[in-house]
Amino acid sequence: MRTRVTDMFGVEFPIFAFSHCRDVVAAVSRAGGMGVLGALYFTPEELEMELKWIDDHVDGRPYGVDVVMPASYAGADLGVDSAEDLLARLQGMIPDGHRAFVDKLLEEHGVPPLSAGGEAGRALLGWTDATARPQVEVALRHPIALLANALGPPPADVVEQAHAHGVKVAALASTPRHAIKQVEVGVDVVVAQGTEAGGHTGEISTMVLIPQVVDAVDVPVLAAGGIGNGRQMAAGMALGAEGVWTGSIWLTVEEADTPEMARRRILEATSRDTVRSRSWTGKPARLLKNEWTDAWEAADSPGTLPMPLQFMLVSDALRRIGRSDAAELATFPAGQIIGAMNSVRPARDVVFGLVEEYVETMERLGRLTGE
Repeated sequence: MRTRVTDMFGVEFPIFAFSHCRDVVAAVSRAGGMGVLGALYFTPEELEMELKWIDDHVDGRPYGVDVVMPASYAGADLGVDSAEDLLARLQGMIPDGHRAFVDKLLEEHGVPPLSAGGEAGRALLGWTDATARPQVEVALRHPIALLANALGPPPADVVEQAHAHGVKVAALASTPRHAIKQVEVGVDVVVAQGTEAGGHTGEISTMVLIPQVVDAVDVPVLAAGGIGNGRQMAAGMALGAEGVWTGSIWLTVEEADTPEMARRRILEATSRDTVRSRSWTGKPARLLKNEWTDAWEAADSPGTLPMPLQFMLVSDALRRIGRSDAAELATFPAGQIIGAMNSVRPARDVVFGLVEEYVETMERLGRLTGE
C-alpha cells in the first residue's frame, strides 16, 4: 500500500490509530500503522512520562500526538495566559443551578463522593489554548512524526513551531469549509471525520463528507468516522482518501486500558446505542447513550454550558461515576462502529485484519471489472 501518507510518514500501512492508551499507540506503530496518543487527559508532566515510555517501546517507528486547541471557547477573550488563573476565572462562570443539577443526579443514583487524596480537581485539562500549549511543547521535545489538533484548525504559530521541528500537522474537519481553513493555516493532512465517529463530530456522514473534502483541498485526506474493517477502509480510499483515521475500534483491544465495565458495554452495544450530545464538553460529541445523556435532554435539565465550562462542571462527577456501580450513568466517547465490535483482540491483529480485508475487497472489485 502506497499513498502520499505512507511516503510522508514512512509507514507500511496508512492506518492511524487514535488512543489515550500508550500501549495501543506503540502496538499499532510496531504493526506498521501509526499510533496517535491523545494528550488531553494528561498534565504536561504526565505527558512527558507517557511519551518517554512510547519512545522506549515503539522500536523506532513513527507515532503522533493529538491535542485539543479549539478555535473558540468560553473564556478565550479573558486575556488570561496562566492556566491556573484561567481555571479560577472559569470556575466562577459556572452557575450554581448547574452544580445543583449534577449533585442531584448523582444522589439519585447513589454515586458516592471521591475519596480523599487528590482525585478531584482535574477539571480544565487541555480544552483551551493556555492549557494545550504546554502539551505541545512537551510533545515537540520527543521524536514525534505528527501533531494533530482534534477540534478545528490549530493556531498558525503552532503549525509553524511543529514544522520547525520537522513535524507534520493534521487537523480534523467535519465540513469542506473547515478543511479549507485548516489548509490555509498550513496543515499537512486533513482528517475528514463523518458524524458516525466517536467524540466531537459534525452532522455530515462519512460517505458524503470524504469526497467533498478531497475535492476542496490539495493535501492528503484521511477518512474517519465509522471505519472499523477493511471494507470500510477500501470505501474511504475509493472516495479519494489516502488513509484512514480510526478511534473507537481500539477501545476493546487487549492492550487498551478501557475499564472493564466500559469494555463490556461496548461489546454488548449496537450502532443505535450512541448519540450526539453536549453533555460531555459543551460541544456536540458522539457518546454512549444512557441515563446520563438522557438526563441532560430532560425537561428539568438546565441545559449544557459552552466548552470548557461543561467539562469543568461534570469532570469530577464522571470520575465519581467511574469509581461507582452506577453503570447506567457511565458514558464515554464511542462511535457507531461499536455495533460491529464484538470481541477482544490484540492491536496487531486488528491492524492486519484491516489490511487483509482491504486487499480482499480490492481484489474482488478488480474482478468486477476484469474480462
